[in-house]
Amino acid sequence: MDLGLSGKKALVTGATKGLGRAIAETLLAEGASVSICARNAEGVDAAVAEMSSLGTVIGSAVDAADGDALAAWVASSAEQLGGIDVYVHNTSGKPARSTDKWINNFNIDLMSLVLGVGAAADALADGGGSVISIGTTAVAEHFASGSGSYSAFKAAVTNWTLGQAQVLGARGVRCNVVSPGPIFVEGGDWNMIKDNMAAFYEATQKNHPGGELGTPQDVADVVTFLASDRARHVNGVNVTVDGGFLKRVDY
Repeated sequence: MDLGLSGKKALVTGATKGLGRAIAETLLAEGASVSICARNAEGVDAAVAEMSSLGTVIGSAVDAADGDALAAWVASSAEQLGGIDVYVHNTSGKPARSTDKWINNFNIDLMSLVLGVGAAADALADGGGSVISIGTTAVAEHFASGSGSYSAFKAAVTNWTLGQAQVLGARGVRCNVVSPGPIFVEGGDWNMIKDNMAAFYEATQKNHPGGELGTPQDVADVVTFLASDRARHVNGVNVTVDGGFLKRVDY
């Protein structure tokens, strides 16, 4: 299936590793040009060098909590790539361990989305663009360990993005959310859980009908489809990618 992404210009935040990296690589493989950002300059440089064989990719070190720096990255990316067709918000801070740290999650998880999309909106509207935010299935259930700031701000991300399906949708920009369940990333949180909390990891595996956690590619494939012309009539949707981990029934 030709997704119609060849020649498109995509921005992906938090894309040096994990889900963001898989999304950037998949967009490149489909013929899009990609600009990435993350906080660590060395990591950005390494990721750009490693992905350059897949296509046109640029990157900058950006602290997502700094709205001015984020807007500057958006503007620079649009200038270098020749526009913006896709904006993927993948930036998230770790869950706050105390309530006074919630402001960090507020800035990184939520305000970087609002400000980043705001900076990209005019460029996105020029060609019927697409905004995709990475959410989580954790917004739909309570965790005994306490989901705290991570779930709370991901819920806000989901609500704001789907609301923009009406606001930016009127300007031809589709806005959707992809909500992963437990995803195994090498060196990531679930890798740590597997190594240090084996019983919990195995119980989580068994709670998936297929008996296994998802992979970053599972998420990247859905994001790439939603970014594409093939999803031109999909707007205001939260797509769960969890292998049936959640037991709710949606109507």
